[in-house]
Amino acid sequence: MAYTYEEISFFMKNALSEAEKALDKNEVPVGAVIVKNGKIIAKGHNTRESEKNALHHAEISAIDNACKALGGWRLCGCDIFVTLEPCVMCAGAIINARLDRVFYGAPDTKAGAFGSVADLNIFPFNHHPEVIGGIMEKEAMSLLSEFFQKLRSKQR
Repeated sequence: MAYTYEEISFFMKNALSEAEKALDKNEVPVGAVIVKNGKIIAKGHNTRESEKNALHHAEISAIDNACKALGGWRLCGCDIFVTLEPCVMCAGAIINARLDRVFYGAPDTKAGAFGSVADLNIFPFNHHPEVIGGIMEKEAMSLLSEFFQKLRSKQR
């Protein structure tokens, strides 16, 4: 499915809204939504700190919610919109869930696995999602900057 600029903006704004929920919980502000047939079917945001679980990334939460919504683990025909480039764990989950496309906001120069640090799409896995970065990048970076500035000021 091809999206209009307005649709891409709408979905990324929803992912940013999820990231703001994480920010409100003093979590790294990353949010994700999964879309099928032009409709949001699942959402997620980081809860690693509050849940004390390394697996609780926004993408993993959204994938889990989408699998429950659709009643299966294959998310063919679905796209994920996430505010930060997925890490290796999340990129692996995206590949294994067979998501068609990844739209992300800000690149992750420390852990990004779709081009910034590594690119899992270069390996001979049985699935390769299309990846489109830089969607509402400034807005995503702004949330991350706000979080890390607050964190640094608390540490002083």
